[in-house]
Amino acid sequence: MLLLFCAVCCAAPVSSAISAYVALATGARDDGGGIAVGGSVADIPPRMLAAYQRAAQQVGKHVPTCRGMRWPILAGIAKVESNQAIGRSVAGNGDIRPKIYGVLLNGSGAGGNTTVFPDTDGGRWDGTATGERAVGPFQFLPSTWDGIGKDAGGDGTADPHNADDAALGAAVYLCGNGRNLAKEAQLRAAIFQYNRSDEYVANVRGWIDQYTAAAKGPALDNVAGDVRTVLEAALSQRGVPYSWGGGTAKGPSTGVCCSPSGKSGASIRGFDCSGLTTYAYAQAGIRLPRTAAAQAGVGQRIPASAGTRALKPGDLVFYAYAPGRDSTIYHVGIYVGGGQMVNAARPGTLVRLDAVDAMSGYAGGARLL
Repeated sequence: MLLLFCAVCCAAPVSSAISAYVALATGARDDGGGIAVGGSVADIPPRMLAAYQRAAQQVGKHVPTCRGMRWPILAGIAKVESNQAIGRSVAGNGDIRPKIYGVLLNGSGAGGNTTVFPDTDGGRWDGTATGERAVGPFQFLPSTWDGIGKDAGGDGTADPHNADDAALGAAVYLCGNGRNLAKEAQLRAAIFQYNRSDEYVANVRGWIDQYTAAAKGPALDNVAGDVRTVLEAALSQRGVPYSWGGGTAKGPSTGVCCSPSGKSGASIRGFDCSGLTTYAYAQAGIRLPRTAAAQAGVGQRIPASAGTRALKPGDLVFYAYAPGRDSTIYHVGIYVGGGQMVNAARPGTLVRLDAVDAMSGYAGGARLL
């Protein structure tokens, strides 16, 4: 029964998706990074992204011997430290409000802290003179900020609660005395210095990889017309979270509960696989059915027996539990060429580029353009 529900994922309309899951339940759930049109990564507020990009360009003025600094490194740190300051207001000058404070480091165990850090700033940055707490989107201790804080905006103050200043301070800190961050060992050493945890390094490194991949896009030089419109629309959503039942012809939306593995999209604004295809094709004036299986009935069907080489950019790509039986199709992506597709893969991931063979049960494609 569970597999039957999976076969119609990506997803049924909201009401029927809920009723289908309830019926099955009574009868018997990879965080990963992407880029949007115009260069803004979809899961990073544009003003924060601008701060990271600016810091990567400015850091050479402060650490001339630093090499390899790039904005995805800063984005990876900020993702883990403050989730890119999402939920805060970022003013045009970079000021973040409300300010971001960590737990009071008084050894109480709250937030995992077991060491007492005495106050060093009289509460200037962390809002308390009774102890120390990390501040800003990059979560610096005031004592650390006093050593590396920089005024990126030219207002005369190096403020860890300002996106531009904080990003530049982080870049300076990661660069150290002149690291080459293009070298893997030195990049990992910089991240480890930021937080002396192997798990932390792995987490940040994963986000850097995703944002780096997101900053690169497939060449669309030989693609034009409606096909290009569809591909650019899909690629513009890289980095948007997967949301079970999410996505409409107008863009990302909150989804429903729950996927076969128990993941709810009800509080996640994003796309599932067929929500993404619905959105992308709508930009070219093509209205698609809402589920992956139903989308297989639109356009010229490309049989799985023809192989993936038969696919052309813009084609829908399907995956089924029983290839040859379209009723068991459980997933759809959009082929971009070079063996890759734009893919909203599964709960816990972001819209991204994947190899066509990243999903199991290749079931051919459909050509609508």
